[in-house]
Amino acid sequence: MSKKSRSKLWFLVHSWLALPIWFFVLIVCVTGTLAVVSQEIVWLVNPEMRASKPSDDAPLLSYDQVIAAIKQAQPQTQVQSIVRPDESHFALEVGVTYPDGRPDKVYVNPYSGVIQGSAPAFNFRGFTRALHGWWLVPFTNGYSWGWYLVSLLGLPLLASLVTGLVVYKRFWKGFFRPTLRIRHGARIFWGDFHRLSGIWSIWFIAVISITGTWFLIEALLSDNQISISSAPVIPVVARESVPLSADALAPPQLNLDRAIEIAQQRIPGLEASFVSLPGNAYSHLEIGGRGWYPLMFQTATINPYNGDVAASRLLSDRTTLEFVTESMRPLHTGDFGGLWIKLIWFFFGLVLSMMVLSGLLIWTKRTALATANAFKRSQKPTRAARIARSPQPSIHRESPEGNL
Repeated sequence: MSKKSRSKLWFLVHSWLALPIWFFVLIVCVTGTLAVVSQEIVWLVNPEMRASKPSDDAPLLSYDQVIAAIKQAQPQTQVQSIVRPDESHFALEVGVTYPDGRPDKVYVNPYSGVIQGSAPAFNFRGFTRALHGWWLVPFTNGYSWGWYLVSLLGLPLLASLVTGLVVYKRFWKGFFRPTLRIRHGARIFWGDFHRLSGIWSIWFIAVISITGTWFLIEALLSDNQISISSAPVIPVVARESVPLSADALAPPQLNLDRAIEIAQQRIPGLEASFVSLPGNAYSHLEIGGRGWYPLMFQTATINPYNGDVAASRLLSDRTTLEFVTESMRPLHTGDFGGLWIKLIWFFFGLVLSMMVLSGLLIWTKRTALATANAFKRSQKPTRAARIARSPQPSIHRESPEGNL
């Protein structure tokens, strides 16, 4: 085998060995696309998650009314947290603790306060996000190697975006004169589809690749005990500030709706989407939600007895680096603007998955043809071999006396 043939053979082996990587990228893209709408998929199959109105004009219950309804149904149950999802058709997610100390998360109707069922600890939403984010590899000591494996894909994805824009000259013409030939064979169709979907997904690929790369940096920082957070450490409620109670009853605490009003006074425009109630007599009450900037939560930590704001975490409290990095996760998942944003992320996730699939098909067919051609060439005898096997003409020598 010649040196050139051996080089081509090794290149083909290298190409086939890249096949599992392509499938890995495709699976990550598909699972990420499903993860965007995983909560909505669970909502479709689980009626306990739905916020059904008892009547057309039924108003939403306040947080205090929700707690009162739960206490009426289960007097011994302690409410630990309440989360109000962005979409109004979802039930409230309420963290509770039962008298035996067992924690649970239940779905509560936001209009009637009825407990509609318990939320499983691991459902389809958790499965798709764990499969996409870290391939179900457990976190034992820091971030799992599955997290690193997935987040590393942000680098080649960003590189493919840059190189693709360099390779396809004047790519912007695809916005005005899109080309998708469907009657010229599979190879031409998938090639046109790959280029066209790439052009229209430039912004989405940039968002996913940059945020994915940040997840890699985040894991590296965390595993090396490097923090960029400027959030203050909030001390517990001072012992002398906790009022004494008679007959071993829990000390009286601030009305929850009043605490939300105090938080809104400190954070103008705050829409309280979650509350975390004190876990013990020395814990604070935390209220949080989004304001004018939908990618980031703002929180207020409040003394549950006198209403003093112990600390607040506003947009203006973040450094420039924190403002950018804390925006990465909602930008990656599309979980910041309700159902329509999720549907946009889902659509372009499908386009990205199909683009990876089309690239996989083009690459596989090209490699298969090259392998077949190399095999055929290996079966053909070389020129030297053909000459050696060809019959040689007989040579008659003449003696001085004539032919013998």
